Amino acid sequence: MSAQTKKKIQKKLKIRGYGLKIDALEEIVSFVNRFPDAEDEAIDLLLDQLEHESSLKSSIIDKDSVHRVITLLLEAEAAAEEDSSSVSSHSAIRVIDSFLVPKFRYDPIKKHFYQHKGSLPIYGEASAKAALYRDRFLLLFQRVSRDQHFSKPSFDVETSEFGSCEISTIQSLVGQAGRRWVMGVISQLEDGHFYLEDLTASVEINLSKAKITTGFFTENTIVVAEGEMLIDGIFQVITCGFPPLEDRDQALKLLAGHDFFGGGTLTKEDTLRLVDLEKRAANDMFVILSDIWLDNEEAMGKLEIVLNGFESVEVVPSLFVFMGNFCSRPCNLSFHSFSSLRLQFGKLGQMIAAHSRLKEHSRFLFIPGPDDAGPSTVLPRCALPKYLTEELQKYIPNAIFSSNPCRIKFYTQEIVFFRQDLLYRMRRACLIPPSTEETDDPFEHLVATIIHQSHLCPLPLMVQPIIWNYDHSLHLYPTPHTIVLGDKSEQKAFKYTGITCFNPGSFSSDSTFVAYRPCTQEVEFSAL
Repeated sequence: MSAQTKKKIQKKLKIRGYGLKIDALEEIVSFVNRFPDAEDEAIDLLLDQLEHESSLKSSIIDKDSVHRVITLLLEAEAAAEEDSSSVSSHSAIRVIDSFLVPKFRYDPIKKHFYQHKGSLPIYGEASAKAALYRDRFLLLFQRVSRDQHFSKPSFDVETSEFGSCEISTIQSLVGQAGRRWVMGVISQLEDGHFYLEDLTASVEINLSKAKITTGFFTENTIVVAEGEMLIDGIFQVITCGFPPLEDRDQALKLLAGHDFFGGGTLTKEDTLRLVDLEKRAANDMFVILSDIWLDNEEAMGKLEIVLNGFESVEVVPSLFVFMGNFCSRPCNLSFHSFSSLRLQFGKLGQMIAAHSRLKEHSRFLFIPGPDDAGPSTVLPRCALPKYLTEELQKYIPNAIFSSNPCRIKFYTQEIVFFRQDLLYRMRRACLIPPSTEETDDPFEHLVATIIHQSHLCPLPLMVQPIIWNYDHSLHLYPTPHTIVLGDKSEQKAFKYTGITCFNPGSFSSDSTFVAYRPCTQEVEFSAL
């Protein structure tokens, strides 16, 4: 490993026009070995500091110069640690509301992302609806265009018997014989007739003989399909799958300087410090409960047992995430008990405040459910109305009320919370029975779908309305470390391509919840 590290250091120095004495190289290697998870950042930080070192007399760097810079960096780190030891994990947790997530658009001509400037009205113009589909398509298209299987070869090379896997536009299929690969959105432009659309045209498709990959193929999902045009103008699909994934680290390198998640961009020094602090926060735990019915005495009794249990543990959880629904009945137009619900929130505040250690050392995050009070059922949903939560805030002043979905940055970890009965709705909207070749677990199909689609809710807008201008807040690109899918279905966890996804279960229905350790991505199923 150190030989590889030495080569890396020498290469980076050579690019900057410097050489190294052997003893100086050993000194740098010992410094870099302190940060096994962030080698590149450590090297770059050290080299940046060396360049700023005014006493460098030649382009050959000696041990003294290196030692001086390393001492300065370690002193700075020690000072930062002293500061951080006096700060609790409260400052490590950053909650990002959906309505504050930055919006980026892809320019297919310049081949780069640019940030949307200016305001985003809730009620978008008609063009915003078209832009929603275009942005989703381009986000996945730029990912696919970099995939080695689908990228255009630089030179004319002999292709396989099936031809090149290069993606063709749908417009170019007219008059073409033989197999072609296309990418598009599945849509139903006429009843019972399904089409594949891209930015150039649409074509009717026949999926009856298609071999499909894992996942739920619904209207609105973007697929990569291989097939051929029939004489009647229908595209006969032979194989059909979701766009291939891109490694998170690779995506982050390409998007350097862009903050897609909303947690702010970090300098190399900050990243190194956070990596180090995260290692020491291995005991930090999040307790996640979904469906806390405040109007149900049995559910509130069970919640008290959970709080009592965590009050007595040695290290109390750093965060409790309470996801809706907060009422056993939907808070729709026929619901007339808002004043009693307000009082029930107050009682919950009293219950939490009675646990002094939790009140002092833990934070409490509230995320609304699909049937909770709010302006509408459209996504993303804004935080719970202030009228309902005022009583609770009297007891727990630092309680956080956020949107659904909601994002959390914990040191370097990116976590997305989404409370929606998504599994049932995706299964209902499915056009083809899911493939059982790799798995027959519906939750695994759901996870594969949302990760490949880079979207939390790829359902048709008629099934699940989305605020057109805020569709980007449901994007999962670059992929986060963890996705929490609060659902009324049974408790499940699935690690897919290194991404941890789990459903904490319905607390009021079956007394299940999850204790999650973000640093190790360890999911602990719990039940009363």
